[in-house]
Amino acid sequence: MKEIYMYVLASIIVVGFFVLTGILMFVTLPESSSNVVNLLFGGLVAGFATVLNYFFGSSKSSADKTKLLNSK
Repeated sequence: MKEIYMYVLASIIVVGFFVLTGILMFVTLPESSSNVVNLLFGGLVAGFATVLNYFFGSSKSSADKTKLLNSK
């Protein structure tokens, strides 16, 4: 059950990254809010990179191996 929260949070980060990327590509932002949006985008880029590194890096396979060893 604990893993479902991990997948939900990762999904929110990935969807948020692509939504904000689309907004930045097609919508002209006012100068007064561009710094805040760029800060938010930087945080999402870091979160997106973390999600990719976990799910496609060695951390996921290591977690799967640990789960398999503990189930015996």
